[in-house]
Amino acid sequence: MTRRTARRRTTSLIAALAAVPLFLALAGCATASTGAGSDGGDAKTDETVKIGVVGKGDAQWAPFVKAAAAEGITVELVDFGSYEQPNPALAEGEIDLNQFQHIVYLADYNVNSGKDLVPIGSTAIYPLGLYSKKYDDVKSIPKDETVAVPDDASNQARALLVLQSAGLVELKSGGTIFSDLADIDTEKSKVKVTALEGALIPTSLPDVAAAVINNDFVADAGLKFSDAIAQDDPTDPNALPYVNIFASRAEDADNPTYQKLVEIFQTDKDVQAGLQKSSGNTAVALQTPVKDLVASLKKVEEDTKAHKG
Repeated sequence: MTRRTARRRTTSLIAALAAVPLFLALAGCATASTGAGSDGGDAKTDETVKIGVVGKGDAQWAPFVKAAAAEGITVELVDFGSYEQPNPALAEGEIDLNQFQHIVYLADYNVNSGKDLVPIGSTAIYPLGLYSKKYDDVKSIPKDETVAVPDDASNQARALLVLQSAGLVELKSGGTIFSDLADIDTEKSKVKVTALEGALIPTSLPDVAAAVINNDFVADAGLKFSDAIAQDDPTDPNALPYVNIFASRAEDADNPTYQKLVEIFQTDKDVQAGLQKSSGNTAVALQTPVKDLVASLKKVEEDTKAHKG
């Protein structure tokens, strides 16, 4: 799931990793969609694209809109308040793209909804951190205290892997992209774990010993990324399923205007500087080949279907 996914967006192979998720919105004067074909060719000018995001105020978006305008593309950022909203909006044609999520989150949405949204470009991967208002380090957290994690499936599994790596819980399965609260071995774990909506965790932080907070909400909790007392490793070579992406409807995957927007995000120096600013210099920017993103999505979808039986 970029940075903010309601404001902001996996598997045992990632056992210590961080996104993410995901957030984009572009709209303009004339129409809601670009009308560009999917059969290649140059990106058209004087087009409007709606991109759904979670965290419209993030520092990368203003220079992104400006850089797109220089290429004749009007971008309208559509800001959503929670992670659950941008994918349905994209599937229903209310927006043209979104950018807020990682591959695991998208795979879970596609499987549950029967939709076929696809990744068309990578943005970055972010570490997922554990924060506390009461304790300065993990070892100081007393036994049987309560720790909060996000309640959405993909980020919850990732959060539990962070807690396991920090020695706070033990997972019966050893930890996978499907781990949930039922996977916690309570007798062998140091703390109790509760799940809350990602956007609500920052305001709940004073009421728990610690919480895994999605990057999008760290600032909302009055924290800096450097305040994390534990986090996973976003540079893990097996972290591909947690790479944050631009997503489109399947029929628009080859839209040249959309591909141009991905290129702008990945290469514009002001956009990249904004990305680092909004992530507290934690984002690991990526230009992952689209074929690798698509292959990863297919694999995670297959694993997700098998897991659901």
